[in-house]
Amino acid sequence: MSPDGGSPEDRLAGAVREVARVRRAGRARSTAVSFALLAAVLAALCTTLAFGDLVVPAADVVATLFGGGDAGSRFVVLELRLPRALIGAFVGAAFGLSGIVFQTLLRNPLASPDVIGISSGASAAAVLASVAFGAGGYALSASALLGAVLAAAAIYSLAWRGGVTGYRLVLIGIGIGAALSSMISHLMTSSDVAVAQDALAWLTGSLNGRSWNQLWPLVGAMAVLVPLTFLAARSLRTLQLGDETAVGLGSRVERGRLALLACAVTLTGVATAAAGPVAFVAFVSAPIARRLVPRQGAALLPAALTGSLIVLVADFAAQHLLGATQFPVGVVTSVIGAPYLLWLLARANRVGRGG
Repeated sequence: MSPDGGSPEDRLAGAVREVARVRRAGRARSTAVSFALLAAVLAALCTTLAFGDLVVPAADVVATLFGGGDAGSRFVVLELRLPRALIGAFVGAAFGLSGIVFQTLLRNPLASPDVIGISSGASAAAVLASVAFGAGGYALSASALLGAVLAAAAIYSLAWRGGVTGYRLVLIGIGIGAALSSMISHLMTSSDVAVAQDALAWLTGSLNGRSWNQLWPLVGAMAVLVPLTFLAARSLRTLQLGDETAVGLGSRVERGRLALLACAVTLTGVATAAAGPVAFVAFVSAPIARRLVPRQGAALLPAALTGSLIVLVADFAAQHLLGATQFPVGVVTSVIGAPYLLWLLARANRVGRGG
């Protein structure tokens, strides 16, 4: 018997039991938070379906969703409001999931697709296709997705120096994003006024006029990308330890990193193609999710649900809470995200990490 009242084997067993207890508590909290966020998303969805120029009672909304309701309610809820709300929920989930993968993988709170130039790549390609070739519909969406992938490939290639560090990729991404923003400005100022107005509305990030035709491709893409992201994220905890440690543990670092980045970039491209570059959703979803479930790894599901909730609430506010004028959803998310970015930069400088 050791002086502290237990043998080394007993102390080791106690430590193992404590770790298991903490993990069970963490999983229980994560599950509870996920269900609470899902309930909040469903409540926001129902509120969006109920309110508008014609207010539909909540009971009639539920009845309509399950095949009941009168003809007027079915038209308003199912044809006008439901596609827009579902697109907002899926777009938010895609941005939230993409943001937390970027920030966790690169271990940098600034590593968000709308900060490091991925969204700018999608926007530049879409504006170029619209202005130069008159593209619209699926062609415009495909251009946005292609632009996101090309921008990500350029950023990754320029950041590669025998490996990729978070700060180098962020700085290069910000530079490329600035260059792409200049390209967008040139295209906008040199194009026809009507075309520029349409492009500007898309660049703000908007759910206006969305229908079932835009929803189904988004649903199909999410049905493929979300499982792939969760599958690729199994290596995320190891990659967070650093390249050398991950290699020592037998992880294929570059393969795992590229798989995660490919999923995150494609999620960003798909979401941008569906609703435009809705600003700061990816940026703020991850830190909110981490605060809700601290020390629980990447918190992918809470981040996705947080993104959905942000977009739905922001779109409702843009439609009904800002006076008679209806604003694009990207205006409200920018109001939320921009102060957080400034606070994050100020905090980094105060603790000596701002450079």
